[in-house]
This record gives sequence, C-alpha cells and structure tokens, in this order.
Amino acid sequence: MLFESDLKTTLNQRTLSLIETVLQDIAHSIKASQSGGGATVLDFGTEHHGTSAAGIALAKICMSDLAEVTITPADSSGLQLPSVNVATDFPVLACMASQYAGWPLTEGEFFAMCSGPARSLRGREDVLKELDLIHKSDVAVGVLETSTAPTEEVIAKFASDCSVSQSNVTLCVARTASLPGAIQVVARSVETAMHKLYELGFDLKTVKSGSGSAPLPPIADDDLTALGWANDSILYGGSVQLSVDTDDEAITRILDQIPSSSSSDFGTPFLEIFNSYDKDFYKIDKLLFSPAHVVINNLRSGNSFVAGSIHNEILQKSFGLETYSAGDVE
Repeated sequence: MLFESDLKTTLNQRTLSLIETVLQDIAHSIKASQSGGGATVLDFGTEHHGTSAAGIALAKICMSDLAEVTITPADSSGLQLPSVNVATDFPVLACMASQYAGWPLTEGEFFAMCSGPARSLRGREDVLKELDLIHKSDVAVGVLETSTAPTEEVIAKFASDCSVSQSNVTLCVARTASLPGAIQVVARSVETAMHKLYELGFDLKTVKSGSGSAPLPPIADDDLTALGWANDSILYGGSVQLSVDTDDEAITRILDQIPSSSSSDFGTPFLEIFNSYDKDFYKIDKLLFSPAHVVINNLRSGNSFVAGSIHNEILQKSFGLETYSAGDVE
C-alpha cells in the first residue's frame, strides 16, 4: 500500500521509472535525444502531431504516475467529443506537487510552462512551501509546454534550479497544438479544482481522492488557439468529484466560489480572456481556473454538495463546431 509520507521524496524517481516503461511500450510515438550536458529530452509532440497513447503517458508523467488517465469515446449527448478522464487517490501529490504548471521556465527568448515533479525540487512556489511539498532528489523530471526544444542554456538553468546534474535531467516536451499536448492540458480537471480550493483557503490535506473529466477539443493548427480550446474544455466542460474528510461548514462556506463561474471573466472563450491580459497566463484572475461543475462528497458526514454546470454552448462557440450536411460541402 502506498502512503503519501513515503511517496513525497520519491516523486521524481517514480516518474523516471514510468518514463522507462513508456519508452519501451510506445517508443515509436516519442523522439528521444540527448543534450550536450547529458540531459534526456523526449519530444512527445513538437515536430509531429503525436499519438493519444503518448498524450495519456504525458499526462501521467505530469502527475508522477499517481493517477489513472483514460480517454473515452464520445457519447450521443452534448458536443459528441471524446473525454479525458482522470482519477487519483493522491490529489495533493499528483496535482499540487507535480501537475500544476507553476514554474514559468524562461531563459533568453525561450519560454515554457513547466509541470512535473521537478517543481518540488526547485521549491520556489508558495503552494509548495505552504503544503510542505519540497524535497531533494538526484534526478529531475519536468514537462514543458512549448513548441520548441529546450536549448542548452535552458537545460543548464533547469538543472541548476533543481540542484541536480544535467545528466540526471529528463525533460518531456509537447506543444499545445498536438494530440499529446492537448490531452495533458485537458487532463488537469482535478488539478484546477485542487488549486481553486487552495486559493480559497480550503485545507487540501482533507481531500482524499478526486476524479474528473473534460471534453478533448479538436487539435488546432496553432498553439495559441490550442491553448484557448484546451482551457475552455475545463472551464466550461469540466466536471470533477472530490472526496473530502472535513466539517460540512468548511465546504458550504466556499462552495459557490469553486466553479469557474465564480470569476468575473467567466462566459468568454479563454483565448479572448488571454489576449485581454496581454497574453500573460499568470495575470489572469486565479478564480477562473477551475472546472465548470464540481461535486464534493464529505466522507465525514455522508453529505454531497454540488456547484456549477456544464456550458456546451460556449464550447461550441470556442471550438467553432458547426454541423454540415452533405450538400453544404463542395
């Protein structure tokens, strides 16, 4: 049986073991290379569109192999798009210590949003400090959301910030406008709920498990559009269920603020919101980043609480989904 106290200091090694298995199973989907300093760079989808298997693997790498990730076919309701589903019994470690993209990795003109367990080695984010999620490791694994491979300077900075040698660095890279990139972003339904609870002052240690789903959007032909669509999937189409052990009052006090509808920016496709904040992801209202619909089951009282709702009409507008008959297409 796995215990959080045992897992916290082994997240990077655990993730590295997963990567070794992934490379055995789906090596054809991933392009591996080595930097001058000996770091391993795995291209899941920057120079190619990638595969769904690579996307599922990348999402699990983001969560240090502490969550199940699946894709289910479209049903006959709603948008009729596939869903990306996530389930974890270790929501704090999987989501906050690893998956949350809290590290804006910059060096020169290079920029990437960094996820993965390496964040807990760098340890500069307030959420990591407050939740006691900082640890040391000889190896560091990061996931970079970017359209270009990291330069030697970027890799050197990454290794230095994580206090490891470059030869012990593994970086997984995918652009948002790829199937793996889209899947790993949409797989953040539970993570966005956890981070929203953190912003609202809720005790995350009382969250015992989480599951969520969000529609997988079409794959866009540019990263900016893909970023908008992937975020809209969660903001307007994501549904999350959390199991907690606390007093009912701790839930009801913040319940209405948990869904994305609590933000003043709610109701507009994400790309429009992003552009209005000078294309700076970190300037956007933090209350926006959460699923559209949340169910919280209190294990202590047996009561369940529901907030928010799915908004397919906004997703349809965002994705540009229209229904054509055979006569409409020449």
